Amino acid sequence: MLLTQTAAGSEVEATVQDTVDTITGFNKFIQEKGPDLIAFGIRILMALLIFIICHKVINWIRKITRASMERANSDTGARQFVDSLLKYGLHILLFLAIINSLGVESASIAATVASAGVAVGLALQGSLSNLAGGMLILFLKPFVVGDYIIEDSHGNEGTVKEIQIFYTKLATIDNKTIIVPNGTLANTSLTNVTDKDYRQLDLKVDIAYEADLRLAKKLLQGLVKNDPSVIQSMEHNVFVNELGSSSVVLGVRAWVKSEEYWPTRWRMLENIKLTLDENHIDIPYQQITVHQAHMESEK
Repeated sequence: MLLTQTAAGSEVEATVQDTVDTITGFNKFIQEKGPDLIAFGIRILMALLIFIICHKVINWIRKITRASMERANSDTGARQFVDSLLKYGLHILLFLAIINSLGVESASIAATVASAGVAVGLALQGSLSNLAGGMLILFLKPFVVGDYIIEDSHGNEGTVKEIQIFYTKLATIDNKTIIVPNGTLANTSLTNVTDKDYRQLDLKVDIAYEADLRLAKKLLQGLVKNDPSVIQSMEHNVFVNELGSSSVVLGVRAWVKSEEYWPTRWRMLENIKLTLDENHIDIPYQQITVHQAHMESEK
């Protein structure tokens, strides 16, 4: 019994001693590191304050720049590109300023950036190519926001909605979004469908060899002349384009406004079909006629 009480007393004394040692160690840590912790906490608060203030200043600079470019009648693509460049560039400077406010020396930052420059350049060479491509698009202006373009290397096409520093957004006819890297657009051929105010409507119509050619041409000329979207002051023509294997191919050429091209094309094709049917002019379709020779067997 006495031994049990002695063991219990020793455990209590050990626990008390451990607690005292812990408290003593904590007080010593606070006395030695407390000022440093307080100073670091102040730096954190200052960094947070710098971020909040500078973030608002960056948004204000972007807003002022956009308004200034709008007053200067800059195109939408240039405004989007400059705004994106300010957004990323100023936030990088803000990041460096925050690191500096936390006590990291500028010389150390410069040395780190310099030593990592080659590796970053190799890793981001695609992004740098896209950045250079965006700058070429901005200055050379092969297209602007609102143009309908066809990128020839991959067949992407659509209306240009945004020109950012690394990529361009296209909206397709069925309202899908295609994101094309600027490097691709700057280093490949492309077709700007809506660069000009007018587009040539070029249609081909097949009629049967037995059909009245003069009547067919007269009907097509009437459709071109009476269509409200065809620009009558510009040249338009109906002609024999080709003598095909099973039909006479007539060509119809006229000029329309670029934004009215597709509605006019669809309307003209429908009216051509209906008009030719009403006047009994056949539009042949591909068919194969098989002639079988009958041979009398010798008896």
